[in-house]
Amino acid sequence: MTLLTILLLAGITFLTRYLFLHPSLPVKLGPKMEHFLSFSAPAVLTAIWVPIIFVRDGQLNISAQNPYLISASIAVLLALKFKNVYLTLGVSLTVFTLLKIYL
Repeated sequence: MTLLTILLLAGITFLTRYLFLHPSLPVKLGPKMEHFLSFSAPAVLTAIWVPIIFVRDGQLNISAQNPYLISASIAVLLALKFKNVYLTLGVSLTVFTLLKIYL
């Protein structure tokens, strides 16, 4: 039953993506809908990262002892200054790992 559910969900996901991505299919979105959908990726990503960084054990955690907040702050600063994904990722992951070990 679980395998059937996974296969059905995979099929539904594929079909919904295929309808919009295949060039020969006549599905066209209007400019207002395209503008509206342009906000979906940032909204979903924000809904993912905000609880990871700011919530610990169901409580808001913005202390100096929060390794997620410190590492995310460093990642933002590095990304703004250097605009290098690999540098940002490497340094922020190293800082996070060291903070998790020593805090």
